[in-house]
Amino acid sequence: MPLIFNTPTPLEQYTFRDKTFLLKRDDLISQDFSGNKARKIDWYIDNLPKSLTTIVSYGSVQSNAMYSIAKFCNLLGLNFRYYANHIPNFLKESPIGNYKMALDLGADIIEGYGSLEVGENELYIKEGIATKEAYSGIEKLALEIIEQLDSKEYQLFLPSGTGTTALFLAKALKVHGADNIKLFTTPVVGSKEYLLEQFRELEADENYYPTIIDTKKRYHFGKLYREFYLLWLELQNEIGLEFDMLYDPKGWMALFEHIDKFDNLVYIHQGGILGNATMLERYKRKYDENSKK
Repeated sequence: MPLIFNTPTPLEQYTFRDKTFLLKRDDLISQDFSGNKARKIDWYIDNLPKSLTTIVSYGSVQSNAMYSIAKFCNLLGLNFRYYANHIPNFLKESPIGNYKMALDLGADIIEGYGSLEVGENELYIKEGIATKEAYSGIEKLALEIIEQLDSKEYQLFLPSGTGTTALFLAKALKVHGADNIKLFTTPVVGSKEYLLEQFRELEADENYYPTIIDTKKRYHFGKLYREFYLLWLELQNEIGLEFDMLYDPKGWMALFEHIDKFDNLVYIHQGGILGNATMLERYKRKYDENSKK
């Protein structure tokens, strides 16, 4: 199969706001897949039924998972049918971002969840690839991290959407006896309660759950916030790397509100920057003129 993941991904040292930390560069795992999407899809590479013709999924019209599955299906010669909750008219007329790239890869993107159905010889994958099968690839990430770190106490951090990566990474670290590594996450899509609900769907044992931290201010997923844009620009200018505009600003904001918990920080860079094109256009239209005020 013409799919190569560049593993182990490197662990690099950076400084931001006078905080020195390690960055797990899972954004470098593949040029075709975001880091956590590559990890989640790993199990499917060798375990798809031979009779499979189509993969079916659903979610946001600019979802990174949508593009990653579209690429996966394109490489395997499979059909991909995706149900988007809403497709704005301007996007239908002038496709951009993950939506355009998925269409270019042959994805059949249908507006609305009402007609979602899965037929014979079709595989259904939940939104964001939030499936039990994702554990296999995320366990490999845990083993890489264990191998790359010494025996000091470390605090891993990553922002969460469905929480699948955070949950399975925390579980795999405990299963493999990495008691010196504690995992923290913050909810980006919804509240702490929502994130815990997502955890429970995948894992009943709460001993495996990561520690959830959050910002004092409540943020709504996908909404533009001036402080997010400025923080994203600050990260890019000071560190010299591009981060995801949807998840990482909230992640870094939560992290610095609880920075006293992080003596030896390891931040997981999950990629996701393919979706930045559309977010950046929205931010520039709204904030560029006032961003320095």
